[in-house]
Amino acid sequence: MEKIIIDGNSLRIEDVVNVCRNNYEVQLSDKAIDNVIKSREIVDQYVNDEKVVYGITTGFGKFSDVVISKDEAKILQRNLIISHACGVGEPLDEEIVRGIMLLRANALAKGYSGIRLETLNTLIEMINKKVHPVIPEKGSLGSSGDLAPLSHMVLVMLGEGEAFYKGQRMPGKKAMELAGIPTIELTSKEGLALINGTQVMTAIGALAVYDAMNLSKMSDVVAGLTIEALNGITTAFEEDVHNVRPHEGQINTAKNLLRILQESNMTTEQGEIRVQDAYTLRCIPQIHGASKDAIKYVKEKVEIEINSATDNPLIFRDKGKVISGGNFHGQPMALSFDFLGIALSEIANVSERRLERLVNPALSGLPAFLIEKGGLNSGFMIVQYSAASLVSENKVLAHPASVDSIPSSANQEDHVSMGTIAARKARTILDNARKVLAMELLAACQAIDLRGNKGLGRGTKIAYDIVREQVSKLDDDRIMYEEINKCESLLKSNVILEKVEECIGKLY
Repeated sequence: MEKIIIDGNSLRIEDVVNVCRNNYEVQLSDKAIDNVIKSREIVDQYVNDEKVVYGITTGFGKFSDVVISKDEAKILQRNLIISHACGVGEPLDEEIVRGIMLLRANALAKGYSGIRLETLNTLIEMINKKVHPVIPEKGSLGSSGDLAPLSHMVLVMLGEGEAFYKGQRMPGKKAMELAGIPTIELTSKEGLALINGTQVMTAIGALAVYDAMNLSKMSDVVAGLTIEALNGITTAFEEDVHNVRPHEGQINTAKNLLRILQESNMTTEQGEIRVQDAYTLRCIPQIHGASKDAIKYVKEKVEIEINSATDNPLIFRDKGKVISGGNFHGQPMALSFDFLGIALSEIANVSERRLERLVNPALSGLPAFLIEKGGLNSGFMIVQYSAASLVSENKVLAHPASVDSIPSSANQEDHVSMGTIAARKARTILDNARKVLAMELLAACQAIDLRGNKGLGRGTKIAYDIVREQVSKLDDDRIMYEEINKCESLLKSNVILEKVEECIGKLY
């Protein structure tokens, strides 16, 4: 079994994907083990000396001024978890739950949280033996960390709550027993160390940004097919145009398009059929490129966050200090995931407009709604309706969550990030955008057949051939959602992207 070694400092998004989706196992580095042990020694010293330190010998939030005795430390930590497990809604997908556990383990491995090594190892065993706590998707304010959802994760460590194990939902205690993992009793600081962090929003967002990177590349391939279906002009993609406005995403998208469309007999040059194309074709590098730059920014922020200590208080073992700060505040992720949602929404917006150009005979020069016997058949008419519905939904969802805040804990926590809402919204927008691109992909292949396939580009031919292995040309109306779903599956599995990159090299 493949393994990821975690040390709190070097985790990459690709590692997160491998643990979440490919079931890689997780192991602590020797240095991480040493750091965790030393950090715990400081917590034990503070408890023995009965020093007043937030979350170790005090209550939480507004109760930070209530001192807790050494004898009550275990009760305090258990009460923290059971009282904070207030999540509601549908359970998060198991791949996200694996991401949450991995990211929390990696943060704890840094050695600033004061957790016991055996407690951290319990969490890692749950990842490796596939005990996945039932974590409701709603209930986090994204400040003081993802308190409610992370508490549901910890419940299972205590033998409480619920978990999925081998495809079955069951009581947490039973899942731990079946997996052969002993449950634990938390002691001073441990409950807070496990739940005071941004790992729920970051796990959701990390997977979303990884998928967004792939979808942004596929958007160029899909757009390439539409360009061919409409005899689009490639002159606008030439290097000279983009070097004088050198945004990285714009330059790279133009390069992608020229490589994807290389050897095509269906594209044109400036002045050959028309002087210039509409913006949805001519400005693909500028539009897709801006989204790619945004996605790259979010990826950079996520990779900082997944290697950060985000709980409170933090234990600085080398200086023998415990400092109460605010690294749990989700604002860096909240803004990033709002940005990600906007970037993905724009990829869908321009895709739907290209789809409209394909189905509208006044714009395409093709049969109305891409069907030869129109009237008797509706063809792709309602495919465009559905795409329009999705992009309109995305416009609502793209409203930033991060501009909202509601005070909590009797106004002690008087500004919160709503970062987990931002992450969930971005994930929904991603799903909608993928569906819209699937519709454009399906329509572009139909339009190419109606135009007459005179020879596609090196990249677009691969995409077209893979689609046509799954879906034949539409001659008469048939059930369309099944074919949309087939194209969506092709996008989600990255099978087209992988084949295209095998042929023409990595896309940007």
